[in-house]
Amino acid sequence: MPEEHHDTPSANLTNHFLMAMPQMADPNFGGAVVFIAEHTTKGALGLVINRPMELTLQSLFERIDLPLHTPTLRDAPVFFGGPVQTDRGFVLHSPVGDWGSTVSIGDDVGLTSSKDVLEAVSRGAGPTRLLVTLGYSGWGPGQLEDELAKNAWLTVPADPDLIFDAPADERLSRAFGLLGINPAFLSAAAGHA
Repeated sequence: MPEEHHDTPSANLTNHFLMAMPQMADPNFGGAVVFIAEHTTKGALGLVINRPMELTLQSLFERIDLPLHTPTLRDAPVFFGGPVQTDRGFVLHSPVGDWGSTVSIGDDVGLTSSKDVLEAVSRGAGPTRLLVTLGYSGWGPGQLEDELAKNAWLTVPADPDLIFDAPADERLSRAFGLLGINPAFLSAAAGHA
């Protein structure tokens, strides 16, 4: 049986969640759940899916001069996707659809960074499920593998229902739950009973 972890991205984490361990030092990622959209020998790209911003989709659409006619989306939060290109929008959506610059992730999730998907949402013709972020999380060649080797993250195959349907404040505990772990037992320091 082949070994599961290699120095090359044969342990490909595309379409996986990364859950920050309690000892995560980087404030951008403490308590974060990151959905990995792409993982190759050139690095990795992901979106933090549990950090809602004060910005709503209604406000975002107003800023880019698009109407938003879907009442259920108006108050949905825009998420902080990560510290890279925080002025740029990224849309995780299902179904994958056919947009200008969509990367297919698994069978039913797409990542689009072109405005046409938001224009379709504006017209009521967009994907049925979506999560919009400003910014993304990126790792250079070998950087994510180094962080994994230092136990900064736990990984689990992604669940689209967690991305699109779970309340943001429950996403971390539910992601750990996919591994059968209660995050309360992962304290970085000894606690008191």
